[in-house]
Amino acid sequence: MNPFDYNFGGKKVIEKSFVKEGIKRAEVEEFLAKKFEKAGYSHTEISRTPLGTRIVVYAYKPGIVIGKSGRRVEEIVKEIKEKFGFENPMLDVREVENPFLDANIVAKRIARALERGINYKKVANYYAEKVMEAGAIGVEIRVGGKLAGVERSRFQKFRKGFIVHSGEYKETLVDKGYAQAMIKPGIVGIQVKIMKEAPTELLLEKGLESKEFKYQEEIEKKEEISKNETEEK
Repeated sequence: MNPFDYNFGGKKVIEKSFVKEGIKRAEVEEFLAKKFEKAGYSHTEISRTPLGTRIVVYAYKPGIVIGKSGRRVEEIVKEIKEKFGFENPMLDVREVENPFLDANIVAKRIARALERGINYKKVANYYAEKVMEAGAIGVEIRVGGKLAGVERSRFQKFRKGFIVHSGEYKETLVDKGYAQAMIKPGIVGIQVKIMKEAPTELLLEKGLESKEFKYQEEIEKKEEISKNETEEK
């Protein structure tokens, strides 16, 4: 047997297995999102352990997920095992302390508000303010689709505070969430990015703590605007 043929075939098997596993994880995520929507569901993490499959559900109101005496957890575990074929699934529920600092929850709340017919600008600005009030350094909300009755799809961005868009900090400091709203004109996509902490390098450079950073940024922006207006005069 040609070793190159063998390796190529093995790669195909690995790729197929990886894709299949990814699809299964997405199906579990969708299943749990529907089950625990009223519990302030955020997201699910799935990992394999020597004892079985560990499933961690993050929600704002874990009591609704757990149920009385943990009975609902037992029911969900049984259903997951039968529906998705996981070996010895173990369900762990963790509380999201502040829903306004969780990008998934914020995105879902915006989607539900749009489905109730509330204007997208009003909703996006409201949640951007709430995220900043909750202590975030910055927030960016993107709403895309047929907005305000327009015929063509477009997107609009709402941003407050400071947020990074590239490099390592984009992955480590920015929480990302996505949701869809089903409205009469069609599907509207909502993407939310929340930056909870400022990059260490910038804090050291400015000699500030994380909580002070966003206020310093606002002051500097106002000073820059004032300077530009003075120069124009």
